[in-house]
Amino acid sequence: MRIERVVPILTVADLQATTAHHEEVLGMQRVMDHGWIVTLADGAGHQLSLMTKDATAPVNPVLSVFVDDVQEAHDRAVEAGLEIVHPLTDEPWGVTRFFYRGPDGQVVNVGSHTP
Repeated sequence: MRIERVVPILTVADLQATTAHHEEVLGMQRVMDHGWIVTLADGAGHQLSLMTKDATAPVNPVLSVFVDDVQEAHDRAVEAGLEIVHPLTDEPWGVTRFFYRGPDGQVVNVGSHTP
């Protein structure tokens, strides 16, 4: 399994105002906007996601890790005995993902683009 990118996620109350702030101050551009999550990027590929409430999961993650084999990542999380807080799911926006809770309590979103 190969990690393709890691994106921090900030939970925010006012998605549009916070997005505008990061666009203005940091010069980042919207590369994805689903209305409940916005991902910003700079020209070098650095990304930051801002989220109000996850559309299908019971909790918001603090981090997204995109991998080339999400099934393998899921199997590893289960074998490690981690709590799966959102099952492996093909989401309607073209991502297959699951969430696990790490030993420190932080929730991580692991996914890949659905073929």
